[in-house]
Amino acid sequence: MKNIIITVILAIAFISGAAAQNPVVEKTVAVHGDCDMCKLRIEKTASYVKGVKKASWDKDQQQLTVIYREDKTTLAAIEEAIAKAGYDTEHVKANEEAYEKLPECCHYRTSEKH
Repeated sequence: MKNIIITVILAIAFISGAAAQNPVVEKTVAVHGDCDMCKLRIEKTASYVKGVKKASWDKDQQQLTVIYREDKTTLAAIEEAIAKAGYDTEHVKANEEAYEKLPECCHYRTSEKH
C-alpha cells in the first residue's frame, strides 16, 4: 500500500512538472495590415504555425494576440511566418516580393487608407 501511495505521488509530481515546463502563453505583437482580408490572412498564417492555439488580429490597434505553447514555437517564429506572408511585424519586415503578392487592398504601406 505504501508503494502505491509513493508511486501516485511521484506520478502527480512528474505530471505537474511537465505541465509547468510546457506552458501555454498569450502574447501581443504589432502587425501592420489594412483591411478585413488582412485580418483573415494574418490570423490564418499565425494559426498554421505549429503550437499556436489561437490568433486574433485587431485592425484598429494593429496588434496580433496569439496564444501558443512555448515548447512548440516562439513569438519570433510566428512573426517570421507572418512576414513571409507579406506583413510587417514589430520585429520582422516582410520582403518586397511577399508584400507585392498581397491583394491591392492589403497594401498597407501606402499612405492612403481603405
